[in-house]
Amino acid sequence: MISFWWKENNFKPIKVRIKINNIIMESNFDNLNVINTLLRWRVHLGAILVVAFLGSIVFSGPWIITPKFKSWAVVYPSNISPYSEESETEQMFQIMQASYIRDKMIDKFDLAKHYEIAPDYKYYRTALINEYNDNVKISKTPGEAIRIDVLDKDPEIAMQMAQSVITFYNEKITTLHEAKFSEVVAMWSRALERKYTDIDSLERQLHYLATEHGLIDYTSQSLEMTKGLLGTVEGGSGRINNKEVAKLKKSIQEKGGILMLTLERLEHETIILRELTTDYDIAYSNFDRQYTYTNTIEAPFASDKKSYPVRWLVVALSMFTTLFLSLLIIGIIENLRIRKLRK
Repeated sequence: MISFWWKENNFKPIKVRIKINNIIMESNFDNLNVINTLLRWRVHLGAILVVAFLGSIVFSGPWIITPKFKSWAVVYPSNISPYSEESETEQMFQIMQASYIRDKMIDKFDLAKHYEIAPDYKYYRTALINEYNDNVKISKTPGEAIRIDVLDKDPEIAMQMAQSVITFYNEKITTLHEAKFSEVVAMWSRALERKYTDIDSLERQLHYLATEHGLIDYTSQSLEMTKGLLGTVEGGSGRINNKEVAKLKKSIQEKGGILMLTLERLEHETIILRELTTDYDIAYSNFDRQYTYTNTIEAPFASDKKSYPVRWLVVALSMFTTLFLSLLIIGIIENLRIRKLRK
């Protein structure tokens, strides 16, 4: 019993080694089969790859795929205040992608005609927007700038379109600022009108006190009245006009308080008027300012080399795809052949 157990266990490592050797031999045999299969089909593969190479050269040519030129610009936002918690760059990114700028671009460059999209086409608007989005790309750079990429068959048009995105962005921000500050200007303008009305009312009150009651300056007139009553006028009491003194006394007693209050209010309202005028001037200067809202780091230019299609990439992808599909088909054919032979 012990002898049998020893023999059985002693042979296990040998069996494992035999299995490993068999696997290695099968793997080598499979590799040889693959190599032999490729050698058997080498002429076909070569012919297919040559045809694929020539076909990709032909079909990636300008007579099939219209070459496009790229123009780009890199800009930073300037002289703007962000809304809510978004950054200035995020705000610029959103506005440059807005329909306002897209529609302005479509109108300026007559892109429907330029992209050869018929106005009577059922999905005219969708096709036009998709074509625009394919050719005009707005993106953020790692440095928090905005990059504008434009592809077009005409390098001059590509450059002009990239510049126009910046121009229309500035126009849009100007419009937003004018709308914002026009409200502020209107607010201060209304406040000034109310203050002018108040001051005009006070001045009419002073005019009434001066013409009807002879009250102009409460302090100086009170002093003169006191001198008249006490007989301390220079030149003696004979020079005192008692009738006028009595009249002035009555006016001061009846209207003196109103005069003082009106003068104090006028002084106070005048101070407020100066402050309002300053606020109005600041608001109007903000409304009327002629700023640009971008700092251009890289200005767009007309490229002298096409950017699309990348011919070598088209050829490489075509060759790789053709090779992959060819090997797949050859593998299927070989499997079918082997099955038939086994039968």
